Amino acid sequence: MPNARPLRIAILNDYEIVAKGLARMFEPFADRVTVVEITANKPALEPCDIALYDTFSQTQEIPSEADAVLRETNARRLVIYSWNLHPELIKSSLRRGASGYLGKRLSAGDLVDALERVHAGEQVVTDDAGDPAPDSGDWPGRKHGLTTRESEIIALITQGLSNQQIAARAFLSINSVKSYIRSSYRKMSVTSRSQAVLWGIEHGFRPDHVRLLPQGDLGAHGHT
Repeated sequence: MPNARPLRIAILNDYEIVAKGLARMFEPFADRVTVVEITANKPALEPCDIALYDTFSQTQEIPSEADAVLRETNARRLVIYSWNLHPELIKSSLRRGASGYLGKRLSAGDLVDALERVHAGEQVVTDDAGDPAPDSGDWPGRKHGLTTRESEIIALITQGLSNQQIAARAFLSINSVKSYIRSSYRKMSVTSRSQAVLWGIEHGFRPDHVRLLPQGDLGAHGHT
């Protein structure tokens, strides 16, 4: 049954480009979803129905912070949005207060459907592991050909994490991490970790610290 009013959504992520890209996915569904706030490393203060947390570069920390995120936001429910559907991540997130855990292979329409089900009181978990759907937003490095998984690895390298730390955070094998690094380096035209860090800094891979209030067009947000 359609909602009497559009869902009020706050989007949370460490990167402004990621949060804005996710917000754009909802534009064709303005009659069903209103993005009231976009935050990067800031509390979400606007009253809303759901805080949607994109886990880009924060895969392991989200479950342990789910209850804290809810306390710091003005949202009734928290939903995790991730390409990493490791069962332990899902169980831990739900146990700590999340009302849903949604995979990035969902189309924009299916994502809206899932959020409406969460708003109606259902606990929603998707099992569609794999690469994101074509309309699944934006991320640092996308215009340079990096996939979202490669970009996440480069973001973590830029933040100073070792391969072992990245593997633990992203629930990947060390060989998978090395494979992503090799493919990323080819696309970035770098050959060393120090070069990769500099490239990451120059191309927006350091976390942002902004709070954005949508004002019609995404390009006209106010920073606080």
